[in-house]
Amino acid sequence: MVLNEPDLERAAFDLRLALARIVRRLRQAHEPGDLTLSEVSVLSRLDRDGPATPGALAGGERVRPQAMGNTLAALEQRGLVARMPDPEDGRRVSMSATEAGRQLLLDRRSASTRRVTHALAQGFSPDEQRRLIEVIPLLDRLADSL
Repeated sequence: MVLNEPDLERAAFDLRLALARIVRRLRQAHEPGDLTLSEVSVLSRLDRDGPATPGALAGGERVRPQAMGNTLAALEQRGLVARMPDPEDGRRVSMSATEAGRQLLLDRRSASTRRVTHALAQGFSPDEQRRLIEVIPLLDRLADSL
């Protein structure tokens, strides 16, 4: 079945609202002073992909270099990332997640993961759980294409 433009537009609208509600609910569980979503995203990227220059991080996060500079400064001030000379070009800086940063991510993921796990286990049938799991790669592709 091929959806027409109005159907795709309605689906896009509904998907955006549903994802925004999920993110908002997960965000509501965090304490004041927790990392911002931008900080979590950058720290996660460094943890997952390894050291990167601020410019590469800005490109990957699709933000202006100045905004990335602010995000990295906040993370560095909290000891969650460290700067070092770029191994390919000593004139540039490369950023990496510190052990404290990796531990914070692990703790944060554990709490959020427990909340989602509980919601899935309590509110969804095994068939619905499987269907949600099957759509995850598609959501990742959608995120990459935006």
